[in-house]
Amino acid sequence: MADGTMRAWSVVRPGPVEEGSLRFVEKPVPVPGDDELLVHMRTCGVCRTDLHVAEGDLPVHRPGVTPGHEVVGVVGALGASVRGFAVGDRVGVAWLRRTDGTCVYCRRGAENLCPSSRYTGWDADGGYAQYTTVPAAFAYPLPASLDDVAPAPLMCAGIIGYRALKRAALPPGGRLGLYGFGGSAHLCAQVALAEGAAVHVMTRGAAARRLALDLGASSAQDAWATPPEPLDSAILFAPAGDLVPVALRALDRGGVLAIAGIHLTDVPPLHYESELFYEKELRSVTSNTREDGREFLTLAARHGVRATTHTYPLSRADEALRDLKEGRFDGAAVLVNDLS
Repeated sequence: MADGTMRAWSVVRPGPVEEGSLRFVEKPVPVPGDDELLVHMRTCGVCRTDLHVAEGDLPVHRPGVTPGHEVVGVVGALGASVRGFAVGDRVGVAWLRRTDGTCVYCRRGAENLCPSSRYTGWDADGGYAQYTTVPAAFAYPLPASLDDVAPAPLMCAGIIGYRALKRAALPPGGRLGLYGFGGSAHLCAQVALAEGAAVHVMTRGAAARRLALDLGASSAQDAWATPPEPLDSAILFAPAGDLVPVALRALDRGGVLAIAGIHLTDVPPLHYESELFYEKELRSVTSNTREDGREFLTLAARHGVRATTHTYPLSRADEALRDLKEGRFDGAAVLVNDLS
């Protein structure tokens, strides 16, 4: 940090990342609000939602926004009213940034549905930068025993995967299908396997299929393939609406399909008898609650859930997003602050 400025990526013109929608620029170091923490970014996971923000699949909420919402960092400064944190604490910053706390949804424990909710890296500048801010009430304390890289994908990919697993209503010892096997799915799979599920993976990438089998999946095949047994639950992680009827046909009677992504291409017309009859259910997933985050981080520690990671320096975030788009790595990419 020099003269109150920092290096950060900015979505200058939403569009294909290979055409330069992001630019590495200088921005002022953010000043934390009264209830916020200033966080010196050490690592930041690369999420498909960042790609949707950069490419304009999600509408612009903040012109020139800095993406990134899987941040691991160190508290550098505190807002005047913050209690319970100190300069030097390690914290995680996730997608859900703020809610109003007063609406009917917040009052009933469904803060992920709050109409006034705000999101890191979409409504406010996020972690593709040397510094970011987070309301203290939405920061996750992290133990010093973890390195900086391992927890980053847990902050969104892990938490959202866990939320999707809850929405999929997998019965004990059930049969779970995962469509797509990137950062979120490979963490979700570890939780499901640790709790006794049989996991079947359908995904396009050969490396992702190998990773699924290495982690203990019962089978791994192409995204359009039929799993070897009917599924009690399924989660669609790939943003491909064409896979919705495919996954519904793979469900057993009474099965549930949860759609995990914030963006999905159009779903083709569904055939009621073969895809929805016999009390099959189709559910969406909208963000997460802080309680989801706390539950998942506890389970991740208990079961030894670990992300398969590929690191990129912060200065090459655009390359990481291009590689994510093209499916060039398994697991998750993590940006490492190479600028201190």
